[in-house]
Amino acid sequence: MLKTFLFCLLLSMAPVSELRGAIPYGLTNDIPAALLYPSCVLANLVPVPFVILFLRQILQFMQRCGGVLKKAADWLESRGRKKSQLVKKYEMLGLFLLVAVPLPGTGAWTGALVAALLGRRIRNSMLVISGGVAVAGLITLLVCKGVIHIAGL
Repeated sequence: MLKTFLFCLLLSMAPVSELRGAIPYGLTNDIPAALLYPSCVLANLVPVPFVILFLRQILQFMQRCGGVLKKAADWLESRGRKKSQLVKKYEMLGLFLLVAVPLPGTGAWTGALVAALLGRRIRNSMLVISGGVAVAGLITLLVCKGVIHIAGL
């Protein structure tokens, strides 16, 4: 169970799965929700301050390198700019909604990317992103518990 739990924490920190993938995985592997939910929320937040603080410098470095790195940096920046429209329009509520809605292409990593590209203050962004992650995790947990209950697993 310890290996499965640690894997859930790593899934929560990963940019694609985040806690939206870790919570269902943990529940199907019999990790108690009371342990799984807060652990996944905290693990999902670990990379956020680093993304907000260092992303612009990393993207600039990648663009200077050229080639595949430049293409990847351009893609990330373009993706962040597209997602930032909601945040530009609704400010911090937009950032919260971007993170809180558990759909593909949203989450803590995307929220941190947008916050970094828009030059938002880390303290304010961390509070809003933390709230969004908590809500997204709760939605994911409730949906999974319902699906697991309905399926009889």
